[in-house]
Amino acid sequence: MLTAEVDLKEMDRVIKELKEKARYLIEISGGMQCVDRNCDRILASVKMLELNISDVVEFLD
Repeated sequence: MLTAEVDLKEMDRVIKELKEKARYLIEISGGMQCVDRNCDRILASVKMLELNISDVVEFLD
């Protein structure tokens, strides 16, 4: 079995950055539905990452 070292704290940082960037895109989109809808999808995926990674990081400290 192959195992890999992962940096959960770094992953958490990047997840937060993705969320911030997607929200910023919505903010500057001027209401462009194609941008807003795709960013909503991105944010839904980011939410799943938060549930799987970011929530776990809270227990590491």
